[in-house]
This record gives sequence, C-alpha cells and structure tokens, in this order.
Amino acid sequence: MPKFKYDYPRPALAVDCVVFGFDGKNLNVLLVKRAIEPFKGCYALPGGFVHIDETVEQCAKRELMEETGIKNVYMEQLYTFGDIDRDPRERVVSVSYYALVRSNNYNPVGGTDADFADWFRVGELPKLAFDHNKIVQLAKDRLKGQIRYKPIGFELLDEKFTMPQLQLLYEAVLEKKLDRRNFSNKILKTGILDLLDEKQQNVPYRAPRLMRFNHEKYLKKTLEGFNFEI
Repeated sequence: MPKFKYDYPRPALAVDCVVFGFDGKNLNVLLVKRAIEPFKGCYALPGGFVHIDETVEQCAKRELMEETGIKNVYMEQLYTFGDIDRDPRERVVSVSYYALVRSNNYNPVGGTDADFADWFRVGELPKLAFDHNKIVQLAKDRLKGQIRYKPIGFELLDEKFTMPQLQLLYEAVLEKKLDRRNFSNKILKTGILDLLDEKQQNVPYRAPRLMRFNHEKYLKKTLEGFNFEI
C-alpha cells in the first residue's frame, strides 16, 4: 500500500490519436469503428486509457499499434481536452496527439476494441464519437500552420518524390492552389533537398526528376540560423 493516498475524486486519463496520411491527392485521417459501448458501431479516433505504469506518449504509441497496427511514425502532442461531459461513462481528460505517416506503407487493421480501421478524407468525415470531430479539426489547423514553418510534410511522402507530388501535398494540407514556379523556387532555395539522377517511372507525360529530403542538411542549416518557411 502507498504511504500516502489521495482521497478526492479524480478524472480518468486517456489519449486520442489523429493520424494523417496522404494518398497522392487527398489528405486523409485514420479512423476506427468502435466495437464496444459507448458509441458502438460509430467511427472514432484510435485511443484509450493510460495505464498506471506508462506515460501518455507510451500510451499513444501502444493504442495506435493495438487498434491499427501502425508504429514507428512521426508523432507530436496536440492538446488536452477536458470538457466535463465529453465522455458519457465518467470524467475523462484526453491528451491528444497527431501523427504523420506515408499511408502507402500501411494497411491498417482493427484490433482490441476496434472492429476495423480505415482511411477517410479529412473533408468528408462522418460524425465521430465523443468530441473527436473537434479534435480532428484542431489537428488539421495545427498541421496547416506547422507545414509552412517545419519540414514535417516530408513525413507524408515516400522517401523519393517529385516536385509536383510535393506541391500536391501542400495544396491538400493548405486547401488552396499554389503557383507552380513560385512554390518550386521556394522549396529549392531552402537547400535541404537532394536532387537525384532518377526520374519518375511509368507516367504518361514528361517524367519529372526525383528528389529526397536531407535531414542532416536541415539540422546543419538550422544550427546556422536557417528558418524553414514556405
């Protein structure tokens, strides 16, 4: 028995994960179909309750793996949601995370208390369980703001990509068309891309050159005072 005990009511602690993926044209979010009450049969974000012997980040990674099969991805804490009536079971505070994945590398599967998991376009989401539509909206706004000032967008692309593919990603996240020449010039001026002696294969038009994000160059330039901005 612990030497000291807290005798007052306290909320349960949970995590919810907003996982974004890009399919080459659309920004998508990963949802699970709940297999248990409350909201059985409804779509929701992957997540669950924090175990007494784990951190919230460890919980987020565990729940993501258990409910979708996804692991080892870029993940960042988003916000803490604590509305009193957000969960009909009891008082639950949720620490939310958002993750970025190369969706072509993952075929999500349901597990534990999720019937199955699948990708949905961000702009065409169904009504989600709990306050999860609100969480997705905040994550979407956060991604839209950060992608212009942090090179996190490359987490959504294959290791090798073309300039048109990169522009399509930015247009999907920012929800607006970008000038091709201006965008290309801004990206190339950052000096953090390696231009490869390879071209995109099996396309019915003039094949664009492939490139790759150089994380070491980015870190070195950051130490020298470089600010990424698109």
